[in-house]
Amino acid sequence: MNIEKIVLEQERKVTLTAYLQETGGRFAYIEKRPGILIIPGGGYQYCSEREADPPAMAFLKAGFQVFILNYSIGKDARWPNPLNDYEAAMEQIQTKAEEWRIYKDKIAVLGFSAGGHLAASAATMAQHRPAAAILGYAVTLGDMVKNCEETAPDVVSAVDRRTCPCFVFATRNDSVVPIENSLTFITALAKNGVSFETHIYAYGPHGFSTGDTSVEYKDSHLCSRAPKWTEDSIAWLRDVLGDFGDKTMTEPACPRHVTGDYEDYLSLECTLGYLRRCQNAAEAMEPFMKWLEENRQQVADSIGPAAGEITRREGMEGFFLMADNRTLREVLGNTDLSREEQEKLKEALEKIENPL
Repeated sequence: MNIEKIVLEQERKVTLTAYLQETGGRFAYIEKRPGILIIPGGGYQYCSEREADPPAMAFLKAGFQVFILNYSIGKDARWPNPLNDYEAAMEQIQTKAEEWRIYKDKIAVLGFSAGGHLAASAATMAQHRPAAAILGYAVTLGDMVKNCEETAPDVVSAVDRRTCPCFVFATRNDSVVPIENSLTFITALAKNGVSFETHIYAYGPHGFSTGDTSVEYKDSHLCSRAPKWTEDSIAWLRDVLGDFGDKTMTEPACPRHVTGDYEDYLSLECTLGYLRRCQNAAEAMEPFMKWLEENRQQVADSIGPAAGEITRREGMEGFFLMADNRTLREVLGNTDLSREEQEKLKEALEKIENPL
């Protein structure tokens, strides 16, 4: 493994440390690796060493190229300096992606506490957005981050459908960063259809890092399950980025959005309710909607007894009540519409920009 330290900004002492593993040779089946940029916490007053190398080791073991960002702190932490530091770090990683054997589109970010605020800012408002974000007991609410750095922005209000998938973990009784930060953030993700996974552990102190006894006192009263966030987040990253295959990465098992309603173009992954209300899709959907009107009971019965009964009782509105939240692909799977007609509908939708 090679270790490189790069100075990104001399005056503010901003550095990027790269831990680079081998590819090829004895790792003949690995041509490139995914990457993860770690952003330690420290209240924007320092960069915690406990949240730098310890988590880096877990992700190195999982096969990632790992980077640690020491960003602007103290008097230099005025916004947007920290975000600019992130941009410079991510640009450096992407520029050297070929040399460092990294997939440019598979670089995640991991941030703790105030570093979690910076990671969440990267996920919601940066020019060089990460492919995924892991947020540990992160500050996200504007009025609370002001306690660390008064110029730092609210992150929750910046969440939109372009926000990357997120893994959020925290403890219920964190007395430094209240749980409302995590809960409000994941609520915003849900409203924008962004894929996420969350682990709110029953109890534990702020800043527990990996939760291992090498970085956290045995008597700190940390939930025994909390250290599993490293294992869980790595498994989650393999779901959203793909896993190691033979000289490539497998296809992600988990999409960026819960449904296609939030993607740039329409598709069969959009919900029936969204498509039938989308004016842009009206022409493409018209033949299917006419067919559905004539065959709704058959489709409802195939979906399930409840759908069939409600449709018989309440007609088309009853059918929509049961089917609107299902993807069009799922609805089509319960029809005898020909493959030719289904393919025609698919091709028509995929040409339409999502007006959302």
